[in-house]
Amino acid sequence: MKTRIISAVVAIVLMIVVLLLHNTFVFELAFGLLSAMAIAEIFKATKRLKFTEPAVACCAYAFIDAFVGVFHRNGWLTFFTNRLYFGILVLFMCVYYLRHHEKFTYKDFFLMLGTAVLIPYSFGTVISMNYDKNAGMFVIVMTMCAAWLADSGAYFAGTFFGKTKLCPDISPKKTVEGVVGGVISNGLLMMLIALIFDFATDGFDPRYFFILLSGMLSAVIGLIGDLTASIIKRQCGIKDYGNIMPGHGGVMDRFDSFLLVAPFMYYLYIQGLLVK
Repeated sequence: MKTRIISAVVAIVLMIVVLLLHNTFVFELAFGLLSAMAIAEIFKATKRLKFTEPAVACCAYAFIDAFVGVFHRNGWLTFFTNRLYFGILVLFMCVYYLRHHEKFTYKDFFLMLGTAVLIPYSFGTVISMNYDKNAGMFVIVMTMCAAWLADSGAYFAGTFFGKTKLCPDISPKKTVEGVVGGVISNGLLMMLIALIFDFATDGFDPRYFFILLSGMLSAVIGLIGDLTASIIKRQCGIKDYGNIMPGHGGVMDRFDSFLLVAPFMYYLYIQGLLVK
């Protein structure tokens, strides 16, 4: 427990530093590294790290996809767009497949390429939120809270009221009552956080009704991400994706819910449903 608490405190401090430096290259650097590490953890779990060249290429693509915006803001390498470097990745993967098709099967090809697309896409939505200098940070904080606070609400509700197992084969400790508690508490906590932002800052007007709904729906969406990641771990025969956070696991163990919640919150944000 002591190790878990220390790891959590360190992670929270680092995340606060990244958020405070959101107007600098540190923000893209942090999410680029998270994206690359998440991909590496999935490749390790599925035993694809043995394909060194495509593994490095996929991780490099994830980092570049997040960090290249730093150059674009300064007018550098503007010809180097997402479409270009994604095309380069696909071309490289195809050439590698042609050269090593005896041991590098189509399953390896699509698993690695698909992972290299999905993970950066999710983290990339957070970077896109950051482009809005008025409400962007508000939406980013709300997204993180929407992904992670539901677990706390579900834990306490499940501890005191949990009786009905939700999916014992996948996650034995999760209960229906816990999920309901997590959904309700997440919606209420999101409204509370929005209220604090509203009083503490100027320049935007939160849409509380949709924030309540987004918190409740995010709890369900995050649960789906959590359970999906758990099934992958079970099928791979591992307990955690990594050990970068002692007592908590790896990047994928902490961001499994976030990876589905972030695109959902981004969609609500660009539709104008979170902030007027």
